[in-house]
Amino acid sequence: MSRAVSALRLTLAARLRGPGGPRRWAAPSARRLNLRAASAASAAGRHKTIDDLPGPSGAATAYWLFVKGYADKGHAMQIQHKRLYGPMWRSRFGPYDLVNVASAELIAQVIGQEGRYPVRVELPHWKEYCDLRGQAYGLHVSTGPKWHSIRSVLNPKMLRLRESAAYAPVIQQVVGDLLRRFECLRLQSPDGATVTNIQDELYKFGFEGISSILFESRLGCLSQDIPEETLRFIAAVNDMFSLSDLVVLLPRWSRAVLPFWKRFVQAWDDLFDVARQLIDRRIGELEAQALNGEEADAGYLTYLLSSDKLSRPEIYISVMELLLGGVDTTSNTLSWTLYRLARDARLQERLWREVTSVCPDKREPTTDDLTRMPFLKAVIKETLRLYPVVSGNGRLTVENEVVVDNYWFPKKTQFHLCHYAVCHDEGEFANAECFVPERWLRVGRTNKGPGGEAAGGFRHHPYSYIPFGVGVRACVGKRVAELEMYLALSRLVQHYKVHPEEGAPVVEPKTRILLIPSKPINLRFLPRT
Repeated sequence: MSRAVSALRLTLAARLRGPGGPRRWAAPSARRLNLRAASAASAAGRHKTIDDLPGPSGAATAYWLFVKGYADKGHAMQIQHKRLYGPMWRSRFGPYDLVNVASAELIAQVIGQEGRYPVRVELPHWKEYCDLRGQAYGLHVSTGPKWHSIRSVLNPKMLRLRESAAYAPVIQQVVGDLLRRFECLRLQSPDGATVTNIQDELYKFGFEGISSILFESRLGCLSQDIPEETLRFIAAVNDMFSLSDLVVLLPRWSRAVLPFWKRFVQAWDDLFDVARQLIDRRIGELEAQALNGEEADAGYLTYLLSSDKLSRPEIYISVMELLLGGVDTTSNTLSWTLYRLARDARLQERLWREVTSVCPDKREPTTDDLTRMPFLKAVIKETLRLYPVVSGNGRLTVENEVVVDNYWFPKKTQFHLCHYAVCHDEGEFANAECFVPERWLRVGRTNKGPGGEAAGGFRHHPYSYIPFGVGVRACVGKRVAELEMYLALSRLVQHYKVHPEEGAPVVEPKTRILLIPSKPINLRFLPRT
């Protein structure tokens, strides 16, 4: 997109109407966008600016967070503020000055102008740690051509379906460990059926699954006695995330007084230490295999090491960042899925029938089998719609000034794309607060999502549902996360009927960077005969 886009007004039609009725929305080419925008700009005259946007003051935002109790309900605050201010508003709090965008059409406008090297959000505290320790920059800190260079190396073995399918055998091993873990826990429970706090167990599953791929090594997360180094690794991930938002809000002078920065640095140190040990150990194994004339398995880490396109420090940080982004998608989504299925016997039975028809006698599903399980995929899709892993995503305008809905924004504007509000919009999804996997199976014209995959047989704006992001900034581990969820859910349904614990309360989501359950989810797993 041209740098002169500040003189343009983008006009993106979400649904074009003609004699044949609604037509599929498709992103126009950059040339067509410029022509439309130039035409619109000549007629529109002066643009509004960020100062013209409605929105709460810093004091009002503090009131919402701490007086009205929205400190852990950022997802719900999106919906409330959209009702108050419309689909785009400004919010300020601490160092943050955000333009919140809460409609699929406006999100499409932002994404359409993001440039060749989009930036989600600046992470100055992550960058500061890397500088402090002399670490390389990974995907989250690098920008521009350097970011693109790293991303182009990481993508092929993750995002291509054929390549990601090669990880199925190791994922199946981890799923087998999860089933044995659940069986052990339920038999140890007082009623011989209940597994308490399933999100903790599924977190270990997600950690073990992605680690097995990235490090080509099993860490023992699902063992009865988890190794000390693995516990240290898990604790470091949790500490880093829990401290990250706090550290970025605090002024630098506080680091000499308060303990949070020191603990944040220690968490990163522990992460690097364990990750480096695992990678170096694998390097030693590969060198020994080469000396013995043995052929190495073509795993993900082996691919990165043999590509000769990343330095050793870049491999350390890239693998670690992939790990950080690859655990919670799987664990949170599976937790919410089981929670919902446990409360709807009809949906659970429909899923069981589909899995059993494709894989009778509890046979382990293959990747080919999964292609014949549309309802399984619909269940996961609907969970990600109701409970997106992150309630919002970001875009920082670096390359271009942009115009959104006749508002002009300069470079360095931070946009907050409010996915939770859009996914819960009745204008896009009928009965938006209900868990309706069937909505993804309805017969009709299928829209193509921005990532190219089918977005379902009902009509909705393609940018109303982008749980893994979109474009070149989409989640690198999307295919692996989906494979983990499909294999784990299909096998759990094969073996168990899942019910809520007696008298179990309703569990609402809360925002802690990620969208997580506000209470432990306890479920009863009854064996299927």
